[in-house]
Amino acid sequence: MHKLLSIMVFVLCAIQVFAQENSWIRINQLGYLPNNKKVAVWVTKSNNGIKKFNIVNKATNKSVFTGKAGKEFGKYGPFTKGYRLDFSKFTKDGEYFVLADDGTKSPTFKINADVYKGTADFALRYMRQQRTLFNPYLKDSCHTHDGFTMYASSVGMPDSTRVEVAGGWHDASDYLQYATTSANAIYHLLAAYRDFPSVFTDEKLANGLDGKNGIPDVLDEAIWGLDWLVKMHPQPNIMFNQIADDRDHTKMRLPGQDSVYGRGHERPVYFIDGNPQERGKFMNNTTGTSSTAAKFVSAFGLGHQLLKEQNSQYADLLKEKAGTAYQFAYIKPGVTQTVSVKSPYIYAEDNWVDDMELAEATMFNLNNNKDHIQKALDFARQEKITPWMQRDTANHYQYYPFINLGHFELAKSSDGKVKKEALQYYKQGIDEVNARAQENMFLRGVPFIWCSNNLTTSFAIQCLWYRDASGDKQFEELEQANIDWLFGANPWGTSMVYGLPEYGDTPTEPHSAFTYLHNYPIDGGLVDGPVYSAIYNNLIGIQLYKPDTYAQFQSDLVVYHDDFGDYSTNEPTMDGTASLIYLLSAKEGESKKKRIIDSQGAIIRGDSSKRQISLIFTGDEFREGLQTVAQTLEKTDVPGSFFVTGRFLEDNKVAKILKKLNEKGHYVGPHSDQHLLYAPWENRDSSLLSKNEFEADLMANIQKLKALGIEEINKFVAPYEWYNKQIAEWTNNLGLELYNFTPGLRSAADYTFPEMGKRYMSSDAIMKQLFEHEIDKGLNGYIVIVHLGTDPKRVDKLFNQLERLIDLLKNKSYKFVPLDEI
Repeated sequence: MHKLLSIMVFVLCAIQVFAQENSWIRINQLGYLPNNKKVAVWVTKSNNGIKKFNIVNKATNKSVFTGKAGKEFGKYGPFTKGYRLDFSKFTKDGEYFVLADDGTKSPTFKINADVYKGTADFALRYMRQQRTLFNPYLKDSCHTHDGFTMYASSVGMPDSTRVEVAGGWHDASDYLQYATTSANAIYHLLAAYRDFPSVFTDEKLANGLDGKNGIPDVLDEAIWGLDWLVKMHPQPNIMFNQIADDRDHTKMRLPGQDSVYGRGHERPVYFIDGNPQERGKFMNNTTGTSSTAAKFVSAFGLGHQLLKEQNSQYADLLKEKAGTAYQFAYIKPGVTQTVSVKSPYIYAEDNWVDDMELAEATMFNLNNNKDHIQKALDFARQEKITPWMQRDTANHYQYYPFINLGHFELAKSSDGKVKKEALQYYKQGIDEVNARAQENMFLRGVPFIWCSNNLTTSFAIQCLWYRDASGDKQFEELEQANIDWLFGANPWGTSMVYGLPEYGDTPTEPHSAFTYLHNYPIDGGLVDGPVYSAIYNNLIGIQLYKPDTYAQFQSDLVVYHDDFGDYSTNEPTMDGTASLIYLLSAKEGESKKKRIIDSQGAIIRGDSSKRQISLIFTGDEFREGLQTVAQTLEKTDVPGSFFVTGRFLEDNKVAKILKKLNEKGHYVGPHSDQHLLYAPWENRDSSLLSKNEFEADLMANIQKLKALGIEEINKFVAPYEWYNKQIAEWTNNLGLELYNFTPGLRSAADYTFPEMGKRYMSSDAIMKQLFEHEIDKGLNGYIVIVHLGTDPKRVDKLFNQLERLIDLLKNKSYKFVPLDEI
């Protein structure tokens, strides 16, 4: 018996050792937000598979969740097969590891709301370290003599004319500077602050040194970039595209020692003339002035919007520069590529209409001229999908930026039809990538071209923007898979961000003079990322300086090397890091977005840290207030969400009003077809109808809405605003979110009438209670309901006081937002 037991133990140990040598579990080393998608990836080089896995508490070593391995994926890269181990249903905070039934064990990871906390600020360290002129990391100045002009004779500047353009950031851990990548980086930094201001801290002065100046560090960094763009566009007819060229790569040195152009410490500054310029033995393929100039417009325009309150004089300058850059973009419609002198490698940008779409949307935000919206839409239709999404490969920076930023800004700035069209283009691009992603265990659909991590970051942002703006969550796992890839859920099991997380497997030997010469850490830098083996094998001047740490995970498909000698996969980029800062701020912002869900499963309040309110309107048999509400929202420029029954829609006049409201960007959704009571008033836990009856009634309501052309239906308010846990579950199964008004206010009593006795509450009494509640407890994140009609016995209609309610709350600095944003 003892001998048999010994043999069994030996066999089990042998199996576990074999698994550990031939199988691996890849995770997001940062960790997982409790309510987000949570998937680990099991991979193997053997022919064995798995059937289930456990989530094990690190502290107790006990299993807390068991899941099935699910679909088996076939060969990918170095692996023979793999599985996606989904544990999204497990939401408890703690530290855990994944243990597969073959004995394969993952690294430890965290689940909590703070896994992204501080990560965007951490990545800002790299941006500061890349500063030129004064570099706060080195506490020294560099490139103070830039520069002398090239190709600017058409504006009275013969070659070698002295210009003062010092400032900005080095581009990719070398010392070239490109206006196109810098403007894109500035835009992402500004957008991060605009969309997630609470994420960023103030720990640095404007010059990047330690100290507080009352301005979030991300805004300080964006302003540093804006100051340089102003220098690069000094006059309406003058705009420069880049400082320095590939002669920069002659030798490794710190930036203050830069003198490789035969003019002391001066460097060449290339003018944008819209014509082909030098590219070694060749000429680049420049066709016009639009791509770079349009990026100037968007950076200047968003800078103006965000800075006009704190520095009106500077903001006015940015608005002026946006206008002149806009004119410059139209001098010669086309793309501006970069210049290379010795090597064939350039930023070979081929597309420009996406930049013009964003520029037009930006100009609309500056002057409210709707002609810009139509022009933006015209450009959008010329490039509906960013071309790399439809291809397996592309040239270096051929389709830049790697996300069509214009579609998002157009959707934000437009009414229902235009918004819907712009978001549909996003979806088409996501569909293209998703089709490829479904073929492998990492859900990898992004091609392995140079700077694949930049594409990955941009694609995750596109998925995020589409989800938030449309309410469509079907790509949620794909979105998270691309984020997970950046932080370890990839074949090599490594993070692609230097030093993040601090306890993880992250790059240590990047292609950077800072680390190579002096071992300075380049915290927060996003490295280029994996490339096709075919690309790697054909690049000039690549050699590995050390044994390959990840040799067993390289393949004929794709390679990644944490080695100084591999500039194709391990060189950090400034613009990629800026995009990552946006993505990380969005994830931290998501963790801060604390919607309150009641005990039955409905969303009843938004983020209580934000001074925001959302208005919902419900209607069944009484409709007399719809026209008044529609006119009030139009007059006050406030969004609303309308939930109406099928009976409400029987009136063709009100149906047309609702259709128009939806086209203008207001949400219109279901309230049940026949206004059924779902649960007894006295016994909420029981249901008065079956699941089939519930679904049939609700779908009938939805079909009537769709017949009006209302397609984006993802939210639902139950009839009588009364429901139970079962109703909430059935609602979620249909892909809808269940909402209700925030308890504490009495606006829901606006349906009552005098004959109801003590239950009756006048509109004046409702308004009085609302404002007393606001003074006592505040209304942050509140969802406020007003009925679209009442019994004729009620004479004083609350909807007639809607404009007064809105004005009074606006005067208290509340912002009215759609339900998606609450």
